[in-house]
Amino acid sequence: MVRFLHTADWQIGMTRHYLSAEAQPRFAAARTDVVRRLGGLAADLGCDFVVVAGDVFEHNQLTPQTVRRAVEALRAVPVPVFLLPGNHDHLGPMSIWSSPLLREELPPHVQVLDRAGLHEVSPGVELVAAPWVGKHPDGDPVAGVLADLAPAPEGVVRVLVGHGAVDLLDADRRTASAIAVEPLVRALDEGRVHYVALGDRHSTTQVGDDPAVWYSGAPEPTSWREDRAGEVLVVEVAPGLPHARARVGVTAHRVSRWSYVSQERDLGSEDDLDLLDTELAALPDKERTVLRLGLRGTLGLAQHARLEEMLERHAQLLGALHRPAQHSDLVLAGDDDLADLELGGFLASAAEEIRGGARLGSGSADELGGEWGAADVRRLHPRSSGRRAERP
Repeated sequence: MVRFLHTADWQIGMTRHYLSAEAQPRFAAARTDVVRRLGGLAADLGCDFVVVAGDVFEHNQLTPQTVRRAVEALRAVPVPVFLLPGNHDHLGPMSIWSSPLLREELPPHVQVLDRAGLHEVSPGVELVAAPWVGKHPDGDPVAGVLADLAPAPEGVVRVLVGHGAVDLLDADRRTASAIAVEPLVRALDEGRVHYVALGDRHSTTQVGDDPAVWYSGAPEPTSWREDRAGEVLVVEVAPGLPHARARVGVTAHRVSRWSYVSQERDLGSEDDLDLLDTELAALPDKERTVLRLGLRGTLGLAQHARLEEMLERHAQLLGALHRPAQHSDLVLAGDDDLADLELGGFLASAAEEIRGGARLGSGSADELGGEWGAADVRRLHPRSSGRRAERP
């Protein structure tokens, strides 16, 4: 039996526009820290090697510091590691894989699968690699390596390593590079390969009902759209009879530290604000949580001021608090609570102008009067607000 760790989509060097200057370095560091954790997991569970099914790096033009930190993390993995170039770090012109830094500094136990076809891991274990050789391949990157592949010799375990969308799950994408699933299944049935390790999809996903075709998902999440990011797969393969399927077992292990959380809330009272404040305070691991917050409802001017103070306070603890306009619809209603704010000076003048019907959170300082700018407006009203309720 062969046991190995299947992972993909590390995307080291990734940035996110909604992260602050303080949070971005922590987010970047997490993408190398997780490499050490999965290396420790591989050793603890007795894995023979680690295979990374594409997109090790976010792109081909990273700083030497970012690359060296990745190399240092790989150096700490105590078992052999095999890296497949994917669509983000393909083998095209100016590839990161051909850089002198990587050629000279990658440790000996780390190998790049930069040649399509068979690679021996150890006696009795082979990888069948399908690296991306450019950003936009004109066909299925796996089909070529499967076309002339003979059944594995008796006792040899073969793992196909590929990257990209598959036609079964992503038929609507209509991309020339989509991987056809039917040839994969046929190759498994015929014993030409025994497991298919895929990358590109950031959520851990079994392809169809086949127990031997999996996306590992990304070991750290990258988006709110991902259902099962933050996992790696430990795979066990025991070859069966020649020209037949092997016995395969797959177990998911969570390794992520960051999380993406999405919340939608209706606000209309002080009690609603109290509940939102309590829920945000209860979020675990705040500095590694990226919260997307959608708010709807109607609040008075004083309540808007309280909401903004509350969100600013929580945002200082979170990895990020993202409030996209398309997820929010807050309305400023009434003007009889203005005195409760006890504003003075130009803030009071600005509040009067807001009360008069200015669109909140979108005007310039000149449009909103004197020194009153967007930052001051946000303290009274979310950026996503764009209208006032009509008064009866």
